[in-house]
Amino acid sequence: MGWLWAIILGFILGLIAKAILPGKQHLPLWLATICGIGGAVIGNWIAAGFGVEETPGFDWSRHAFQLIAAIILVALGDRVWAATRGNKVRT
Repeated sequence: MGWLWAIILGFILGLIAKAILPGKQHLPLWLATICGIGGAVIGNWIAAGFGVEETPGFDWSRHAFQLIAAIILVALGDRVWAATRGNKVRT
C-alpha cells in the first residue's frame, strides 16, 4: 500500500470510527486520520495472522479488522487527547 493510499484509507477509517463511537469525540481530524492509518496497519497485520491478507475480490474480512482496530485506536486516542487537553473524560 502506497503512502497516498494509506493516508486516504486512514482518513476514511478515522471518519467512520468517529461516526460509530457514541457521543462527541474531542479528537481533531488530523489525529483521527493518524489513528485510522494505525488501524489499517494493525488490521492488515491481524488479517495476515488469520491468513486473509490477500484474497481475490474485495477483502471484507481484512477491512473489518482494519475498522475494528481503527475504532479502538480512535477511542483510546480520544481519551488521551481529552486527558491532555484537560477536558472532562467520558465514562
